[in-house]
Amino acid sequence: MKLATIRVNGTTRAVRVDEDKAVDLGESDLVAFLRHTDWAARAADADGDTYEGALDYAPVVVAPEKVVCVGLNYRTHILEMGRELPSHPTLFSKFARALVGAYDDVTLPASSTQMDWEAELGVVIGAEVRHADTEQARAAIAGYTVLNDVTARDWLYRTDPALMRRS
Repeated sequence: MKLATIRVNGTTRAVRVDEDKAVDLGESDLVAFLRHTDWAARAADADGDTYEGALDYAPVVVAPEKVVCVGLNYRTHILEMGRELPSHPTLFSKFARALVGAYDDVTLPASSTQMDWEAELGVVIGAEVRHADTEQARAAIAGYTVLNDVTARDWLYRTDPALMRRS
């Protein structure tokens, strides 16, 4: 089952995307929809308004509370770069305003000469968890999405990345 947030008439709607149409789930976005503990059953049974044709996709999660990213997360790539495997996950954050919809333009800073991009797997967490064991963590996952991680490489090491440690 594919879920999305789309733009419709100046607002957003949570939808289930079927092959040739999208079915409205009765909420303004997926964050609101995922607050229902029975969201999966509701999505499967939804029979709301339908949207056909080209959809205007918003970010999957329009205004996330947090965007936490994991760097150096592919063992083979780390070794290819001649680096040692990290003893702890390398975490960094992104601002919610950096998120765009599937077909939106990505604005690149004119002052950077070393823009880089990587396709990444995004995990949408649908329930709040803390100090979760493996089973609880898996149960909190609402779904997965494809992300385009865009980085200004020439800006990356200009300063001490305190923002990453103090966020």
